[in-house]
Amino acid sequence: MIDKSILITGGTGSFGKAFVRTVLARYPGIKRLVIYSRDELKQFEMAQTFSEREHPGLRYFIGDIRDEARLRRALEGIDIVIHAAALKQVPAAEYNPFECIKTNVLGAQNLIEACLSNGVKRVVALSTDKAAAPINLYGATKLCSDKLFIAANNIKGDRDIRFSVVRYGNVMGSRGSVIPFFLDRRKTGVLPITDARMTRFNISLQEGVDMVLWSLESAWGGEVLVPKIPSYRITDVATAIAPECRQEIIGIRPGEKIHEEMITSSDSPNTVDLGGYYAILPSAGAFTLGEYCEAFNARVVEPGFAYNSGSNPDYLSIDQLKRLIGEQVGQIEV
Repeated sequence: MIDKSILITGGTGSFGKAFVRTVLARYPGIKRLVIYSRDELKQFEMAQTFSEREHPGLRYFIGDIRDEARLRRALEGIDIVIHAAALKQVPAAEYNPFECIKTNVLGAQNLIEACLSNGVKRVVALSTDKAAAPINLYGATKLCSDKLFIAANNIKGDRDIRFSVVRYGNVMGSRGSVIPFFLDRRKTGVLPITDARMTRFNISLQEGVDMVLWSLESAWGGEVLVPKIPSYRITDVATAIAPECRQEIIGIRPGEKIHEEMITSSDSPNTVDLGGYYAILPSAGAFTLGEYCEAFNARVVEPGFAYNSGSNPDYLSIDQLKRLIGEQVGQIEV
């Protein structure tokens, strides 16, 4: 990795910062690490923590994934691309649908074309649990994005490039997620709960970063990789953060699910268990299910298998949630 040049789109986001921190810590002499995003203020603020003076391989590059020409310029000499840029807020996507499409779908295709034109070797795109059986526009655009990146393996010709997708659930403490919201609202004495039955998957930022790094080394190209992670009940999160607060049921929001899925039963014929991860394999890839299983010592899942936060056997307790929030987010007594 140290002799590679890496570019991360959406690099000033929660994942981007964690990825940059990890890469600089593990490979301090990395050849080049480019943060590509459109927000100059966020880049300026990020540079106060990760400066180009202290990290000679670091670069901050202003650009939008909607701009293919700018992407082509940014990708000159790049070996590895991590695609984390997206419009992610469900209500904003419902109200501004084509803006979401332009970033999440057209931007994804722009990136694919630019990677194919610039000799990039590895591409890992970040997905979301909302892309599995989507019921909102954000999830639908991310499903389209996933399909584009997987299909890109079919048009690479003789180029030495692999496109893979990493799909995981809610990142604990990330911007716009429920935990920072509850931490902020606890001073009011009331925490709004959309539905008492609601569950979500949970992953830490570091686990997400480690999975992306694993996929860079191990993915064959064409997989949608899914981690085995625990679930939590939204009411348990509220209790862990503020047991003294009243929980007020306000009703489910448009485009929101009671439980999140990462693998649907329709995916089961092409899904294999890798041990720590699942992989949804392409139905028409350059390798067979048997070849992949043999290489990874994997097994095909049972027919009809689905991976759902509600039926997941692994749940975080209130005490576990309290400890994790204290470790990863702060602002709570452990």
